[in-house]
Amino acid sequence: MRSYFIRTFGCQMNKHDSERMAGLLEGAGFAPAKSIESADVIVFNTCCVRETADERLYGQVCSLKALKTGGRPDVIIAVGGCVGQRDGASVLKHAPHVDVVFGTHNIHELPSLLEAAERGRPAVSIVGAGESFSSDLPYVREHAWHAWVSIMVGCDNHCAYCVVPSVRGPERSRTVEEIVAEVSHLVADGVVEVTLLGQNVNSYGRDRYGEPRFAALLEAVAATGIRRIRFATSHPKDLSDETIAAMAALPALMPFLHLPVQHGSNRVLAAMNRRYTRETYFQRIAALRAAIPDIALSTDIIVGFPGETEEDFLETLDLVGRVAFDHAFTFIYSPREGTPAASLTETVPREVAQDRFDRLAALVHSLSLASNEREVGAVCECLIEGASRRDAAVLSARTPQNRLVHLPLPDGTSPDSLAGTFRQVRISAAHPWFLSGEFAE
Repeated sequence: MRSYFIRTFGCQMNKHDSERMAGLLEGAGFAPAKSIESADVIVFNTCCVRETADERLYGQVCSLKALKTGGRPDVIIAVGGCVGQRDGASVLKHAPHVDVVFGTHNIHELPSLLEAAERGRPAVSIVGAGESFSSDLPYVREHAWHAWVSIMVGCDNHCAYCVVPSVRGPERSRTVEEIVAEVSHLVADGVVEVTLLGQNVNSYGRDRYGEPRFAALLEAVAATGIRRIRFATSHPKDLSDETIAAMAALPALMPFLHLPVQHGSNRVLAAMNRRYTRETYFQRIAALRAAIPDIALSTDIIVGFPGETEEDFLETLDLVGRVAFDHAFTFIYSPREGTPAASLTETVPREVAQDRFDRLAALVHSLSLASNEREVGAVCECLIEGASRRDAAVLSARTPQNRLVHLPLPDGTSPDSLAGTFRQVRISAAHPWFLSGEFAE
């Protein structure tokens, strides 16, 4: 039987897309390979949000040229996802040994493109946004107990630094009925946690119903009986009081929110076209904490955006310190071709941006550690995810606030037998990026 290997870059939406690709390939008679070197078909599901993702992709794709010239000429290499959508046939100029290129809107064509490539010629197919969703396709879930559920695709926000609208298209929402039916099926299949996906879930339904209906969707999904609900990603300008109220009222909604702020300066936020101010962001944080006192908050922050001054950066440090995020993803700005920010000429020198990044990272590190230290001694219900990636004798679990907990595997127990179960865990120690714990039962 022929085998496949999928390497995924980027966001949760890409992880979801990769599960759909796996479903299509297994439906076409392929089996998962144990390694990339042993696969008959190698698929790169790509991200182009940041320059480093591009570099990693082309580095890894080019490293496979030796595989094709060194005894395995029949192996098929495919590049899909956001880079495929953006670059199209020009991927072949960078890596002429690639056989298939496809985009974000035509995942369903993957089996037929592979068939065309097997006939000896590169197969390239890039289409614009259509009416279908990747969620309409078969899938192979990474975990039996968790599922990604796409509620919408595309984005209408057009932030100055972001390529997502050009590679994912405009916002298109699924119906409430379709989403609820999918979650109900997943619950019947033993799934205990779903993550609802969209580039901006807070605007869900605006294109279909004329107004956002995310809070109503959360209520409908919770009514299926699913044990845990998470969602990503939220845009601060669209986080409504109704959504906050739903998060507070529905036990299945986990007390965690990723709310990208991107910057702390109003001047830079305006240049980024974020359409909110630091003051309105503070108001949303205050409303969340008033409604959900135990909520954990994470965010994304960019330093070195064109024109950023030291004063602007200090406002970012101030905002981060005042909000006291439990976790933050920090990035140095990298220009993306085709975005408005790419044409800005008032760039920040790399060494200045790196210095600011290091100072921000130090603050984030201290805040994350302090947040985790407050959990020591607490007992909470954790969802066991299975063996740690680094140590098979250690279990990984998640608290309701999405904190990662490592705990010892009980003697005579396999990680697979515990994956997907809920256990009471006592937190025994704190580290910057995870907690240590032990079973409290």
